[in-house]
Formats: sequence, C-alpha cells, structure tokens
Amino acid sequence: MTTTEPMPVPAPATTAPAHATTTAAAAAEMFARADRMIAELAAGEQRWAQTTLPQRVALLAEVHAAVAAQAEAWATTASRIKGLDADSPLGGEEWISGPYPLLTAAATLQQSLTRISRGTSPLAGARFGRAPGGRVTVRVLPHTAHEALLLHGFTAEVWMPPGVTADTVRSRAGLAELHPERTGGIGLVLGAGNITSIPPLDVLYELVAHNRVVLLKLNPVLEAMLPVYQAALAPLIEHGVLRILTGDGILGGYLAHHPGIVHVHITGSAATHDVVVYGAGPAGAERRAGGSPLLAKPITSELGGVAPIIVLPGNWSRRDLRYQAEHVATQRLHNGGYNCIAGQVVVLSRDWAQKDAFLVELRAAIGRTPARPAWYPGSDGRVAKAAAAYPGAERLGDGGRLLVVVGAGDPSAITATETFSPVLGVIELPGTGAEFLHAAVETVNRDFLGTLGANIIAEPRTIKSLGAGFREAVARLRYGTIAINTWTGLGFLTAAAPWGAYPGHTIDDVQSGIGIVHNALLIDSPERTVVSGPFRPFPHSVLHGEFALFPKPPWFVTSRSGAATGRLLSRFAAHPSWLRMPRVFASAFRA
Repeated sequence: MTTTEPMPVPAPATTAPAHATTTAAAAAEMFARADRMIAELAAGEQRWAQTTLPQRVALLAEVHAAVAAQAEAWATTASRIKGLDADSPLGGEEWISGPYPLLTAAATLQQSLTRISRGTSPLAGARFGRAPGGRVTVRVLPHTAHEALLLHGFTAEVWMPPGVTADTVRSRAGLAELHPERTGGIGLVLGAGNITSIPPLDVLYELVAHNRVVLLKLNPVLEAMLPVYQAALAPLIEHGVLRILTGDGILGGYLAHHPGIVHVHITGSAATHDVVVYGAGPAGAERRAGGSPLLAKPITSELGGVAPIIVLPGNWSRRDLRYQAEHVATQRLHNGGYNCIAGQVVVLSRDWAQKDAFLVELRAAIGRTPARPAWYPGSDGRVAKAAAAYPGAERLGDGGRLLVVVGAGDPSAITATETFSPVLGVIELPGTGAEFLHAAVETVNRDFLGTLGANIIAEPRTIKSLGAGFREAVARLRYGTIAINTWTGLGFLTAAAPWGAYPGHTIDDVQSGIGIVHNALLIDSPERTVVSGPFRPFPHSVLHGEFALFPKPPWFVTSRSGAATGRLLSRFAAHPSWLRMPRVFASAFRA
C-alpha cells in the first residue's frame, strides 16, 4: 500500500530552475538548513558505529514507546489530512496503516537484534519449507503466539531464489547488523505522501538493515505529520541518527545530489525516480535514452504499478459473491484508491457461469462503500483521463468512482498506467481451471505495468482441484508480494515480511522499484513474499472446512467497526497482552 503518486519533482541541484513559490533567498536558507542537518548526521554516524547491539535494542524500545504515546495524535492528524472523521469507520485505516505497522516493526526488530547480540540468527526456530523450482521458504506469519491468534487463518512465507539453502538463509539473516560497527554513511529517504507509516518504516530499515543514518524529507502532502513524526521518532533524533525536514521538489533534488548523501531511497512514481536519476525535461529524457544518469550514487525505490486481482472461476454461494466483491472493492478503494498496492484490474474468466453475478455484486459493493473526499492531489484529473480513454466506463457511488469493463478493441491504458485514484478495471480471458489460470499468469506478467503485488481469489475446492499446478502458477508470477484469498496489503502490514518489487529491475527500467524494505527478520536477498488467508470469514470459513477464526477483516472498506478495531489493534501492539485480546475480537466481530 505504498505510493506511486506524483510527488513534487526534485530537480538536480546543478540544473534546478527557478521555482514559482521558492525565492532565491528562501532556497538558500532551505539549503543551509539541510547542510547543517547533514553535518549533524555525519557526527551521528560515528555515534551509531559505537552503539552496541544491546544499546540499539534499547533505542528501538524507546521508539516503540514514543510511537505508542503518539498513536492517537498520529491517527487524528492523518485523518484530518485525508478529510476523514477520525471516529468514522474509515478512520480505522489511519490506525491500521499508521502507528500499528511501525509498532510491530519496532518490536520485531528488537527481537532480531537481541538474537544477533546473543550469537543466534533472527531466524532461529523459523519454519522452513519448499516451493516449486528448488526454492526454500521461510514462514514469517504468524511470527508470534499473539499473531497466531489475532490473525488466525492468515499466513505469510518468504520464498528465496532457486538454489539458496536453508542454512544460507539462516546464516545470512541479520544484514548490516552482523557487523554493526561498519556504518554506511548518510542515506536520504524521500518519503511517501499517501500512507503515514511508510516514511518512518523506511527510516528504520535504512538505519538497521543498512547501518545508514538517515535524512528524511517528507512529501509536502504529509507535512502536517512533521510534529507527530518528530515526537514518535524523538529517540532517534536525540541519538543523532535521524533528521527530518520538509520542503519542495527543489529541496529534494538538492539533497539527492548532495555530496554528503551516499544513498537515496524513494517511494514515489517511476517518473519521479527518473527525474532524480536523469534530471527533468527533455534533457533528462535524453540522458535516460542514452543511459547517462546524473545521479552518481545508488538508489533504491518502491514505485508501485498496476496490481492484478485474478479471480478463478468456481461454484460460489451468493454470500461468497458478496463478500469477495467487498474484498475487491477494498483492494481498490482503501485509502481512497491512493495506494501503489491498490488492486487495479480484475482478471475474470469470460466462461465463468457466475461472472455476471459477480460483476453485479462488485458494482453494488463499490457503490455502497462510504463516500470520502478525493484528497490526494490530481485525483480528479486522473479519473477524468481514465473516463476519456474509456467512454463506456461506469460512474458509481458518489460519481467519483469509475468501473471500466474493458471490451474488445478498447485501449490497454488500464493495464499500462497506474491510475492512483478510485478507478477499477475488469478484463476477461477465455477458459476455466488450469487453462484460465495459465492465461491469467501469462497476461499479467506480460501486459501489466510493474511487479509490486498480485492478488488471487479462489474457492478452496478450486485450488485443491488444481493440485500442484496452483503453486507452480504462483511461482511463475513475477511479483514481489502475491496474496491468495487476502490482499497484498497484508504483506505490507506484516513486519517480518520483505516488501518491494520483484527483483531484477534496473534504473533504466525501474518498473516497481529496486530493493526491499520492512523485512524485520533481516532476510538477505529474498525473491518474494506469499501471503494467504481464508476465502470466507468466520464462522462461514469453519462451516465450509477452513480452519480460520478471523471475521471480516477490519481493513475492509465496508467494515462498520474499523475505527474501534484499528485503535484497539494499535493499543495491543503497543502493550501486547492476552488480556487485551477479547476486546479486539469483540470489536472485530462487529465489522
């Protein structure tokens, strides 16, 4: 659920044009402040090199406590930015995608560093398995006994590249923390503007996984979060290993090309990535075409894409059709549609007998999702552009949501362009069973932009009928996170799961980005994460043979108790206790 939104374009410092809202004097003051912060971080790097593993664990515990203390202000501020009533059901999104994942990440990183300090692997006791193609897998969800109950029925496993052994995975887990004294300089994080946990999560990963102290530049959309971030991350700021600043695209360009910065991490769009790497305008395009980057330092990135939702035909009940339609609507409309991991195109079998019935339920689910402001800049223009490309598109709900059922002869824009707005496409392919699944995998691998995440929805009997072929199809999907009967957003929320594009992209064909984040078990060079969930919520899951006690997920956009459950989950993550669980479950079952 990270962002490929059009961030303000950071021009390289050597070619920065005059800016309509930034005077020369203001720019000079802004650059001088950044220079001071970079000088402070240079001193902070020396302190970080001398910070022992037990001291780092204690520092992460302080961060955990500070985030817990700021959780209410965090969710309230994020809701205000997005035009939401913090106590409305949709306000729960700002708890579940804000303080909650940072709390779980800080806790899991504490555990990983504690194990390393004691001479053991973060993966000590982990459950290893096998996947097609000679791949080793590592179970990362559930990671604790609390998770096993709170997320009962959900699993996540990390797939390693073919040929990597379990012993190698275990011994290399820990990344830079295996040699904490070898620091990596100052890293720049160009923060996301859509999901409030992304910037601090990226900070933690730079600091822990790469041993780089961090300068975080906020996206202007989230500028109001600055006081919250400063308070929540105060232990890192006071330790001298983090500085946070706000500013426009010119500042971003100045920082990216600053000699004191050794590495850049960006969460944004591929277009913004290319401007950072090659420069803006025709000159930048020419450099990109010639393979001559301006950026003379490494860059990692998370850039989104067009996420498919592959729906395998089966024999579904009316309840199944309604529930899965709400599931698809959630994948598109969570956070208003401004997620890079938002499902964008539903892939259906034109031969599925229930296809039309599912589309009826999908239209209804999109229509009854609570109205919300189009809060992210440029949203209306992107919706209008999609409507112009597809004149037959249906406007649903308050009229701001678009459903595009792609017909023969229609353009391929919906699969080649991330809409970053409440626009959902539907394409149809022939076949059923293994034939359809094969066609769907080939189509999304070939035609869909990006490789960040893919979703598969399938009734358990359908999966069983496909036998080993189902898992082999999953192996052929070239995506960094693959979700089966859940949303890839769960992979984002799982602290121990790596998050990022499928490996192999380069700066000249960046697609969904380079590198990974989150990954609190510090696994070296994973290939992908595969998350799975129940096809039906409890109690219907158990009645149909699935052992899953989880109700309708609180992240569903149709959840009636989202705010209450999100708040309780965050409080649980702040102070885990078996005694707190009944209240969480009671709220969740009111969804």
